[in-house]
Amino acid sequence: MPRIIQFSEIGGPEVLQFVEIDTPVPNDDEVLIRVKALGLNRAESMYRRNNYIIEAVLPGLLGTEAAGIVEAVGKNVTHVKVGDRVNTVPAFSMGDFAIYGEVIAMPGYTVIKQPDGLSFEEAASLWVMFLTPYGALIEDAKIQPGEPVLISAASSSTGIAAIQLANLAGAIPIALTRTSAKRQRLLDAGAKHVIPFAEVDLVEEVKRITDGKGVRVTFDPVGGELLPKLMQVMPWQGILYIYGALEGDTTIIPVLTQIGQMVTIKGWMPADIVYNRDRLQVAVDYITAALSEGKLSPVIDRIFPFDEMVEAHRYLESAQQFGKIVVKVD
Repeated sequence: MPRIIQFSEIGGPEVLQFVEIDTPVPNDDEVLIRVKALGLNRAESMYRRNNYIIEAVLPGLLGTEAAGIVEAVGKNVTHVKVGDRVNTVPAFSMGDFAIYGEVIAMPGYTVIKQPDGLSFEEAASLWVMFLTPYGALIEDAKIQPGEPVLISAASSSTGIAAIQLANLAGAIPIALTRTSAKRQRLLDAGAKHVIPFAEVDLVEEVKRITDGKGVRVTFDPVGGELLPKLMQVMPWQGILYIYGALEGDTTIIPVLTQIGQMVTIKGWMPADIVYNRDRLQVAVDYITAALSEGKLSPVIDRIFPFDEMVEAHRYLESAQQFGKIVVKVD
């Protein structure tokens, strides 16, 4: 019998449980997928601890990104067929489906064909990583060639993807990281500048790099005490996209700075794109084309076996990773 992973109480990684289930039978609009790899995201850890944007419902189901092979399709599904390599995209709420599973039945609208030339592990790392910054930087902010873009938590998978997308657009990615320990790796990943904000004066460094002009677009999952500093380096009518809460749910907004500079603080998540089929297709085509041309590339930090999901979640919460954490499902 196939297994899924769920949790029956709120808590740390140790609350994750393996549960045997009957093989799902897809309905007319669903796709049955034999899962080969899973991409882990910080949102899954937050949901398990009931610190996410929606309240955890017990028993809790987890997961967003899966890559695998189609085993069956409902009669209304025409865009994929049995034997296809496919991926899930995050067009659903956390907890709706047991993505952490060996066999999963998913609505057809959440399933796309896997880009050619990628392993299952690479494909499982793709879509949250790239769709999140794509929507903010490429589609919404429309970053321009030569324009500096400030990217915090830059060594995360989404931060690295933002660096790559900024380079693809001809912009200048400025990577923020807490210390200089990952500086060279960020430069190697494509950052044009790296600022270890716990070691230097962030505001002065940004002013130096930009000749005092500041940064119109900032992409941040940290918030907390960092956010007011980010606002200080933004010019007239800058946009600060906040897509996470690594320093907790509360931050301080300097209101006079926001008013005086007319800064827009915009909450962001890939759901803004994926629930619109036309916009999702444009995004997928853009990312897939760039992957095939070698202009974008998933960066994987570590691969865990499915049986070590607890350890994978512990590592996820350690903040040691550089890139994506992936789980291989045999």
